Amino acid sequence: MNENQMIQNNDEMEIDLVEIFYLLWDNILKILICLAIGAVALFAYTYFMITPLYKATAKMYINSSSKSVVDIADLQISSQLRGDYKALMTSRDLLENVIETLDLDYTSRQLGRMIAIENPTDTRIITVTVTSPDPVEAADIANALANRSKEKLPEIMRSEEPIIYEKAIVPTAKSSPSYTRNTLIGGLLGALVCAGYLIVKYLMNDTIVTPDDALKYLGVQPLAVIPEGNLGSFNKKHKGKGSSNKKGKKTK
Repeated sequence: MNENQMIQNNDEMEIDLVEIFYLLWDNILKILICLAIGAVALFAYTYFMITPLYKATAKMYINSSSKSVVDIADLQISSQLRGDYKALMTSRDLLENVIETLDLDYTSRQLGRMIAIENPTDTRIITVTVTSPDPVEAADIANALANRSKEKLPEIMRSEEPIIYEKAIVPTAKSSPSYTRNTLIGGLLGALVCAGYLIVKYLMNDTIVTPDDALKYLGVQPLAVIPEGNLGSFNKKHKGKGSSNKKGKKTK
């Protein structure tokens, strides 16, 4: 491809992008209407169809040694303990114990999906986060799981008893969904769908309207253009003359 062809292709691309820009600008009202419809629709769906969820968190501190001075071996052991705690705290037996204690209407698998056990980097802290549609239930489950873990896991692991230094409290604000975020997403999707429809419709339309279209699609430069006009009055005038001549012949 030589330099002239490259320049020509770049010019054509620039013209296409400019045409698409003006296409969208000419239909900006439609796009804004679709944006508003999408925002309202997703907000309504979020408000009426999605159940709000709440998160409650209890925090535990793992102490691997009762000595005041902690050596490297203690740090390695505590690192292993953190991984063991994260695995054992969501074990079936422990979850069933919590279900029985709180008289919950969940299976152990369902309860396990509601619980997240995390360990912040370079710490001996274990966080127990429970997500539930009931804020009181979320706090009760987090505290019950922390208490049962404090009692049961040291027996299984032959380790020091962890310390619950922060109990879960009843959350007052929901963690999800976010009405603001979903409304913005709905508006953006509505505008994108409308703009995409307009662009596809424009690209699929190969109707020749202007001389530039003929050159663009057929590669032929028109020599002349016949303007479009209203020939109704002209046809009526000539039709009237013809009918008068015929009438005149008949009278003769």
